[in-house]
Amino acid sequence: MALQDLTDEALLALFEPLMDNCLEGSNALNHAQHVQDFTDRMKAIVTPENLRRQLTPRRHGVFTTRTVVGVFRQRAGVGVVWLQRCSASDDELVNHAIFVDTPEGPKIDHCLIC
Repeated sequence: MALQDLTDEALLALFEPLMDNCLEGSNALNHAQHVQDFTDRMKAIVTPENLRRQLTPRRHGVFTTRTVVGVFRQRAGVGVVWLQRCSASDDELVNHAIFVDTPEGPKIDHCLIC
C-alpha cells in the first residue's frame, strides 16, 4: 500500500520514530544518527560539515517537544508539519519534513526547521 493511502495515525506511527532519531542526532551533533533515515539524495546534501554549520551556534538550544500541525499527501510522498519547541527559547518553530517510500521503508527526503 502506498504511503498516501495510509491514515494519518498510521503515517505518524511510521514517521515519528524517524523524526525522533533525526532530532536526537541533531541534539547530540551525531551526523550518522541524524542522517540514518534520510534518502541518499538528502545524505549527499547533509554532510558532517553541513550539519555542523546548520547547528552552530545553537541560539535556540536543542530540540525538545513537537506537536503535529498537519499531514499532507503529495504524489511523491507525504509531508508532515510540526510545531517544534526548543530548550533555550520560547519561540515556536516550524518543523517540516517530506517522507517517501523506498525499498528499505519510509525515508526523509526533505527536512527544514525554521
